[in-house]
Amino acid sequence: MEWLFSIDVAVFRWINASLSNRLFDVLMPFLSHAPFFWPTVLLMLLIVIFRGGPRSRVWVTFIVLGVILGDGVLCSLIKNAVHRPRPFQTLDDVLLLVGRGNFGSMPSGHTFNWFSATFITYVFYRRSIWLMLPLAFGVGFSRIYNGVHYPSDVVAGALLGAGFSAFLVWSTNTVWQVAGPRWFSAWHRSLPNLLEPVWKDFAAPTLEPTPGIRAQTELQWLRFGYVLVWGLCLARLVYLAAGKIELSEDEAYQWIWSKHLALSYYSKPPLIAYTQFLGTSIFGDNAFGVRFFSPILTAVVCTALLRFFWRELSGRIGFAVVLAATATPLFGVGSILMTVDPLSVSFWTFGVLAGWRAVGVKGTTRDWCWLGFWMGLGFLSKYTNLFQWLCLALLFLFFKQARHHLARPGPYLALGINLLFTIPVLVWNASRDWITVAHVAHDGRLGQANHEPWHRYLNEFAAAEFALLNPVFFIGGLIAFFGFWRKKDFDFRKAYFFFMGAPVFLFYLAFTFHARVFPNWIAPSVLPLICLMVLYWSDRWNKRWVRRLFFIGIGLGVSAITLLHDTNLLGKLTGRHLPPQKDPLRRVRGWKTTAELVEEQRERLEAEGQKPSFIIADHYGMVGQLSFYNSKAREQIQNEPLVYYLWTAKPDNQFYFWDTYTNRVGQNAIYVQQMDDPELVSGWVKKWWRGETNFTSSANVVLRPPPELITKQFGTVKDLGMFEVHYRENRIFRRVQLFECRNLLPP
Repeated sequence: MEWLFSIDVAVFRWINASLSNRLFDVLMPFLSHAPFFWPTVLLMLLIVIFRGGPRSRVWVTFIVLGVILGDGVLCSLIKNAVHRPRPFQTLDDVLLLVGRGNFGSMPSGHTFNWFSATFITYVFYRRSIWLMLPLAFGVGFSRIYNGVHYPSDVVAGALLGAGFSAFLVWSTNTVWQVAGPRWFSAWHRSLPNLLEPVWKDFAAPTLEPTPGIRAQTELQWLRFGYVLVWGLCLARLVYLAAGKIELSEDEAYQWIWSKHLALSYYSKPPLIAYTQFLGTSIFGDNAFGVRFFSPILTAVVCTALLRFFWRELSGRIGFAVVLAATATPLFGVGSILMTVDPLSVSFWTFGVLAGWRAVGVKGTTRDWCWLGFWMGLGFLSKYTNLFQWLCLALLFLFFKQARHHLARPGPYLALGINLLFTIPVLVWNASRDWITVAHVAHDGRLGQANHEPWHRYLNEFAAAEFALLNPVFFIGGLIAFFGFWRKKDFDFRKAYFFFMGAPVFLFYLAFTFHARVFPNWIAPSVLPLICLMVLYWSDRWNKRWVRRLFFIGIGLGVSAITLLHDTNLLGKLTGRHLPPQKDPLRRVRGWKTTAELVEEQRERLEAEGQKPSFIIADHYGMVGQLSFYNSKAREQIQNEPLVYYLWTAKPDNQFYFWDTYTNRVGQNAIYVQQMDDPELVSGWVKKWWRGETNFTSSANVVLRPPPELITKQFGTVKDLGMFEVHYRENRIFRRVQLFECRNLLPP
């Protein structure tokens, strides 16, 4: 291996240094990071999709799959497994002409993508080889010349790209040939061979409701929906296994809950702790175990929606609902994070589907019992789910034909079952002075005056929801929100989904006049309102502009969700990374590095003081992250914790109810204090485009003294200064101030 590596280095030196010249110094960086390359490619793909024929659309589909599955999954897994440093990280005097990407050198992702695209394009357009192959070789060569890859990285990327594309194209076509005639017979007759895509007897599909009809085409939409839903579920699980992101603060905090199972918790019901406990019991205490059930719940919910609409209305409408939900960023991001929201949304949706049967003319007592069961689980997920009773009450108020159920035992049985699920929370709170009630009132600023301008929180809420609900679908949903009340559009189906989502959205919209509302608070209302939107616009699907706007919304949403899964892609597209303060993934990056930094100081203190040392943090989220990403703290979390929340005389969070560090008298500690993020300077977009990634220096950060409580609890407290946490490209993602605390005094 040393002999092979020496050859690799020698060839690298020859290309990177010996072949250096002025022409290549301009041309090679251009081949690696051509300005506006990706925007141009995306524009061309959109033109092909909307104006091209069957061959070009199948070609585009394979290109996109090749990039997502190849570069996004296969290359990432290999890079993580091999973990080979880049040449400039290990060799001296490397001529570096492009950005310092520090994520795995083997294989070259650029080369992989180009050879993958070259092979796929050659399959469908033979003459393209004369253009694509020289470009692919040029890009591969540029990666070596620019100093960011070894020759073996480029060779591996080329072979993997071509080989993976060959496997993707022919395996997909084989599956289509085998499964198509059986599961998608009508579509297979129209497109019998993916490698020779000529659409026969093409007829544009419609989304017109077809209640009661189990036509073969409707069944195909249902099966196609299964493929989409569970294919996405598998992709999300692979994404989580690849370790692209770390836990959020709430996830890490609630992971600690799962190590202390109880009837309830300070701020949330108990189901999130039990869900994480189950996931980590199966897969271990890692991010995949914590988040495993989020993609699974998303897939189950989407499957339930597919089957519901296929049975009640139309398989095509069900597919459109799932497709729109998938392209809604708030729903898409929630499908990979394991907080209370995936549980809340799932059980709210199951309740909506059960309620459809329960409030119908043929609704039975059994249907009402199922409704009570799902609403009970929803309550154990998030207290917001109690709003579902308000939704039902408004439905009874506005629809006389639904009120006959009030004379039957069904609604009261559902309420009774729901109340049974509240017992654990009530018992836990009754023994703790109803602390959750006080916490929820404090979060909602009940009894407090709003001193901000009346429109401030409203503007924040509207802007956030406009982006997170997909701008196209947000506007389309608003039109449906008000438009379906017209006599020709009004029917019980649309009204039912309106009342199952609108009250929650309108309540929080009104609440913005009093206090700040976080965007995820309206999460349970998202799926019912998407159902309303699709039902409303399905009546107008024969209009070309409606279809085009729908697909534009899908493209916009999928693009946004892809970037939210990996904001580093923006750096690949534009050559400029987002500044840390504007990076949506800042909350799920850099925590392992933070934990390593703090642990290094703790071990130093422990070695110097010759006595056990522990860690104290000023925020519950920081306690969770340091506990999870510090291997020693993670192993002993259930015995004697290594990381504690700053002790307080009143309950601020769940840590108040557990053992604290006051019994570790005489020991030393590292106190971790998060630094306030400095404000961004004006004109950050221009600075970002010029390549600046950190707009503020450490000199602008004001160090703060430790809390008075810390100085009283310890014999001596020494300020160790500020520490920066970097993430790729030397971007500062976090700043912490550490204090060395010696000799814990008796309480």
